[in-house]
Amino acid sequence: MDKQGLIQLYTGNGKGKTTAAFGLALRALGHGWRVTILQFMKGDAKYGEVCSMALFPNCQIMRFGRDTFVDYNNPDPADLELAKQGFEVLENIFTENSCDLLILDEINVALALKLLPEEEVVTLLTKRPPNMEVVLTGRYAPQSIQQCADLITEMQPLKHPFETGIPAREGIEF
Repeated sequence: MDKQGLIQLYTGNGKGKTTAAFGLALRALGHGWRVTILQFMKGDAKYGEVCSMALFPNCQIMRFGRDTFVDYNNPDPADLELAKQGFEVLENIFTENSCDLLILDEINVALALKLLPEEEVVTLLTKRPPNMEVVLTGRYAPQSIQQCADLITEMQPLKHPFETGIPAREGIEF
């Protein structure tokens, strides 16, 4: 595929970062692109978007997280090890140029928790294959990641059903 790949960043405290990234994946799959999604901070819980994307032969999803919240002040060694595994897979994807669209879901949170080395991620992003589109999602995008990005979308919460006591709904929030 002879095209210019860019870095997109979806961040902010509002809902919709992962949803936007998966929507882009769906669009890319419709054009025959090879899509890889690395999910940091998310374990084996049943997410509707993961179930849907698994139906596409050109889409590969790998998860590097546990099915529990990470302690922001004291991450479990398992969280560090899973993030390290995800980073190693990321390095291989760039080396092999194995996809057209790469989504790094919740990588910004992994960076904020110091589960991944920020400088190494930034260096790796600058060495990505020039034809690969890369999308990074998650709150707390560091300034260094923002500087790498060609497009930044910040999701801002204006109103959310959680505020009125409505819990997360299957098919909508997960």
